[in-house]
Amino acid sequence: MRKLKRSILFLSGVAVSVLLSITYSHVLRTLTPPFAMHARNTYTVRHTAENRRAAIDLSQKVRVLCWVMTQPQNLEFRTRHVRDTWGKRCNIVLYMSSKESDFPTVRLNVSEGRSQLYWKTIRAFQHIHKHHLDDADWFLKADDDTFVVLENLRYSLSEHNTEEPLYFGRRFVPFVAQGYMSGGAGYVLSKEALRRFVKGFADGLCTHDTEIEDVGLGRCMETMKVKMGDSRDVLGRQTFHPYPPDYYLLRQLPRPRPWYLVYDHYDPVEVSFRVN
Repeated sequence: MRKLKRSILFLSGVAVSVLLSITYSHVLRTLTPPFAMHARNTYTVRHTAENRRAAIDLSQKVRVLCWVMTQPQNLEFRTRHVRDTWGKRCNIVLYMSSKESDFPTVRLNVSEGRSQLYWKTIRAFQHIHKHHLDDADWFLKADDDTFVVLENLRYSLSEHNTEEPLYFGRRFVPFVAQGYMSGGAGYVLSKEALRRFVKGFADGLCTHDTEIEDVGLGRCMETMKVKMGDSRDVLGRQTFHPYPPDYYLLRQLPRPRPWYLVYDHYDPVEVSFRVN
């Protein structure tokens, strides 16, 4: 009789344990995010429901040639990351350097060094004008540490006519009467702006009168009557940034304002928020 009672108690305990286990597993699946349930598995992130139709259409209607200013020692630890990420979104991408390589890079007849940046810019645009003028509508200059969201750029450029003399970027105010676009933020020339820039040097109207690349290009743009476009978004926010986010996300901006805000053509918008 005692053995029968013990057997019944044992079987009851097993049944209760199984029931609790099933209930707990159900609750766990309900409350636990999927990624926590499968933490040991490896998944490929896919945006299966993403509609890229608008982006694809724009890539065909607003053709952007990107040229990236680089140098031999930067190819492996900087430039390859451009090639493997946003560079794929350009209709054409060219990597301009002082040496040709199978990266591939385009060899320009210039030396390396900060004092040569404007010469490299001049030679790069001359090369593009000669070989790729009809292959794109807009011509973006970027550095090898720049990141560009091409879909956003195309969207903003789609409202403008590339046959008008325009260029876009982060507009700075000193040194040039109409201002100039920051080289560090990158800038975009329309097809007509590219024509005028190259013509300016061919006719002797523009000269290499400074080692400062963005100022020199800005002076030539002004001489050749190329207008400066407004690249801010519909809320008046800047879309070209010469420095990383930590330069702009500060607990409190120093006073007086740092030079990179003083140089801005448009008054900076300061937003305060509390971090708990």
